[in-house]
Amino acid sequence: MHRLEEIWMTLSIGLLVIFMVVIGFQTFAMGMGPPSHKETIDPQKVSQTAPFDDPGVKKMGENEYEVVMILQSFQFTPSDIELPVGAEVTFTMASPDVSHGFQVAGTNINAMVMPGHIQKITHTFNEPGEFLVLCNEYCGIGHQMMSTTITVQ
Repeated sequence: MHRLEEIWMTLSIGLLVIFMVVIGFQTFAMGMGPPSHKETIDPQKVSQTAPFDDPGVKKMGENEYEVVMILQSFQFTPSDIELPVGAEVTFTMASPDVSHGFQVAGTNINAMVMPGHIQKITHTFNEPGEFLVLCNEYCGIGHQMMSTTITVQ
């Protein structure tokens, strides 16, 4: 084997190992892996299945909240959300109809909510304000009207 081929092979294998280590670290240590299919739900019975039978903001602990949401037919349920500053919030979402997006403007919150799957995403709101929530996955003819707000006080 030629010397340049050896260098090329060594660099290629080294880069692959580095990429695998970075992806493994992000997935396991930082919890940034893609969602698994562990939490599934019958899309026809979303509103009858706990916790989606009672959507809204629930206090889970000291400065820890869970927001249970149903994304459907051009609306977010609940429609307006109020949270305290500094609270760690876990959004638990499901969709009974089609794929929807959940993007909170001005933050790094961005999730896809697919029928039959429960999507969870956690965020801490450190600044007060009003945050616009948009559906960023085309979900039908009324898609452009699908929005709500999160008020952090």
